[in-house]
Amino acid sequence: MRVVHGLTWLLGCQLVGETLAHVTGAPVPGAVLGMVVLLAVLLVRRRDDTSAHAAADAMLPHLQLLFIVPGVGVVAYGSVIAADWLPIVVALVASWVLGLAAVGLSAQALTRWTERRGARGGAT
Repeated sequence: MRVVHGLTWLLGCQLVGETLAHVTGAPVPGAVLGMVVLLAVLLVRRRDDTSAHAAADAMLPHLQLLFIVPGVGVVAYGSVIAADWLPIVVALVASWVLGLAAVGLSAQALTRWTERRGARGGAT
């Protein structure tokens, strides 16, 4: 029953996000707005309610199903990809390098911040 309750929360937040994107005409996908709404809900809700966690744990083994649609797109648009392979490869490599740099710099900054906070005795 907790899984159904958690799925209701997850789908409800996505519905709110999609509605916000449609009503406001925001240039952000509704799923992203739904994740922001979910974050707000999780910050406000009780800590002992783990229904969303139970729903995520139940869906996690089936994560590979999300790769079916992009796989079909690659097969369907194979000729387009073959014609423009160089810009696609450059964009993929550049975005990977930028993402890796962003994660690395963020991790270093958080590590330094955590060490400074621990040295001051302000650990939570």
